[in-house]
Amino acid sequence: MNEAAAFLAARAEVLAAWHAHLTDARRRSPHTVRAYMATAGRLMDALEAYDWAALARIDTAGLRHFLAERRDDGIANISVARELSALRGFLSFAREKAGIVKPAPPRLRGPRVKRGIPRPVTPDEATDLADLVAVNARDDWQGLRDRAVLLLLYGAGLRIAEALSLTGADWPMGDRLTITGKRQKQRVIAILPAVREAIAAYLAACPWPVERDKALFRTVKGAALYPSAVQKAVADARGLLGLPDTATPHALRHSFATHLLGAGADLRSIQELLGHVSLSSTQVYTRVDAAVLLDAYRNAHPRAED
Repeated sequence: MNEAAAFLAARAEVLAAWHAHLTDARRRSPHTVRAYMATAGRLMDALEAYDWAALARIDTAGLRHFLAERRDDGIANISVARELSALRGFLSFAREKAGIVKPAPPRLRGPRVKRGIPRPVTPDEATDLADLVAVNARDDWQGLRDRAVLLLLYGAGLRIAEALSLTGADWPMGDRLTITGKRQKQRVIAILPAVREAIAAYLAACPWPVERDKALFRTVKGAALYPSAVQKAVADARGLLGLPDTATPHALRHSFATHLLGAGADLRSIQELLGHVSLSSTQVYTRVDAAVLLDAYRNAHPRAED
């Protein structure tokens, strides 16, 4: 095998391992896997680093040089920020594969991203946010935990307090789950397969056993996870993705409602899924214009034409 062929084989081996790590160990979305794979391939080609040892030797200067070249290609700051986030995870993974613990992998501050007008989080942004929170976590199991919590907020429309109040008695989950919300009001929510898989991945990696009377989502010390920990993780990640300050954990619940309505769900059903007492509360969450709201109201309310 000549040198060029050897490099190609090594490159393919590295990318295959990275792909398996993203899909199997970290349970990343297909959208995120594609983006992270492309970024890793570009880095390897730009710096001619085709094996674990070479990747582990990449320092801050090398990473800065690569990102400068990407800027020269004309990509925006928000794209640079996303690529930097992907590379942090990739280089940490490479150092693990190379058996290197110290010194720490190179870290750069992301570029400043101009804040846009606050808007609902899109489906891709919601999954990107959950994935990046997982990448930035101190340990893999904590990243899987935070990702599962955020997917519960976006995929099931839970309040953060409701997600963190789940206990071992709620696991394993089927495709339906009964939630007790504000004022002890109960509602049945749907659990999507992707959400259930994210929770399963977290529990498989969590050092604490599942106990019926203990919180499902636990801290390093085994206590119930608290909202501020999730809020801080999201705040750190949204800056790297260029999302507005309104992209909070609670905003994922807003987006859940907005996207359901946009897909044709009726307002009454959304009200039930969110656990709202009145339709006026649902109107605030969905942020729809008056014409859409009125149309949905007329179709949903039994006395709308009176």
